Amino acid sequence: MSMVPSQETVTLFQQDPGGVTFRIPALLYIPGPSIFLAFAEKRSSPDDHDALYLVMRRGRVQHGEVQWEDTMAVSQAQLPGHRTMNPCPLYDPATETVFLFFICVVTDVSERWQILSGRNAARLCYVTSHDHGQSWSLPNDVTEEVLGKDLKNCATFAVGPGHGVRSPSGRLIVPAYLYYIHSRVCGLPVPWKTKPHSFIFYSDDHGESWHKGSGLWRHKTVECEVAEVACSNGRNLLYCSARTSERYRVEATSSPQSMEFGDAHYNKSLCEPPHGCQGSVVSYQPPKGHQDEADGQEESCLNRSATSWLLYSHPTSSQSRVNLGIYLNKSPLVPSSWTLPWIINEGPSGYSDLAVCQDAHSFACLFECGKDACEKIAFRRFTVDELLNNDSKP
Repeated sequence: MSMVPSQETVTLFQQDPGGVTFRIPALLYIPGPSIFLAFAEKRSSPDDHDALYLVMRRGRVQHGEVQWEDTMAVSQAQLPGHRTMNPCPLYDPATETVFLFFICVVTDVSERWQILSGRNAARLCYVTSHDHGQSWSLPNDVTEEVLGKDLKNCATFAVGPGHGVRSPSGRLIVPAYLYYIHSRVCGLPVPWKTKPHSFIFYSDDHGESWHKGSGLWRHKTVECEVAEVACSNGRNLLYCSARTSERYRVEATSSPQSMEFGDAHYNKSLCEPPHGCQGSVVSYQPPKGHQDEADGQEESCLNRSATSWLLYSHPTSSQSRVNLGIYLNKSPLVPSSWTLPWIINEGPSGYSDLAVCQDAHSFACLFECGKDACEKIAFRRFTVDELLNNDSKP
């Protein structure tokens, strides 16, 4: 079944001796021409407030190998007087458009200052490409359009990081989070009442307009990713995995009738290191030969089993950001069905982003690693057979 040979890990972005660092990976696969787009933030140091702008590399699959072009700056993804952060790409095959979302934050203004003061300094923007990332449009600022009335109580916000998704219906879905001011005294925010919540925003008209969707309001969650889960009864659900600082991931699924997340919960099969870490999730439609019967039936699918799988990448230690693992769930709506992780990078590991190459029944992961997890961002591909040969039972 394997159509792509196993490859060694390839470094795409490398910290230089002067301190320039690349962080926050985001990965997109475009199936038609078989092209990977790998994005990252370029920073003058590893610190968040030293972010500068976004960079990318294009990789074309030829004869089973990925040929990577040189690093280039996404110079259009900027606003004057701002630093650019949190790349979050998605692809709309109907219009052959790549959307690259990001936030622009006023230079020298930290996230902590925004939370304490209640004064948002971030803008939500995107650029588009119609030639698979070779050129980009001017930036579009959709801050007011997406956040609407919530903006007045938003201390700050961010998109992704990681990738967005396109549902089979054509809906474009982007993950995000905001710090919401739940209480004020004399007009000033109460800092301990300003809490983070993951949410999604979406477009039903190929990106002509964007709307804020549902969020995870019962828990304190930040960076998240979403994936579409197909069920055998023909209904599709939206699965969300979100970072927390409470030792475990929060996950939630929408109902079949809407995109409202009504069952958010901590999953004790998926640990978080201290302060948490971003993770990535994708769905995969396995070929018939790999579709095993699920151990349990998912009530959320109206007693019908899910036909898609979920893959999740994240550091596997509860003590520190080390040992990046790939988890598999063949019964995506059964929280206890995650396998034990297959470690694809031993040692320091940070943020990651997964991509599904459905046409080749393979996957790719772009991840932070090195001597301190900020040294480099690396790329690795693996097949569905490799995944199945290395996964462990729940």
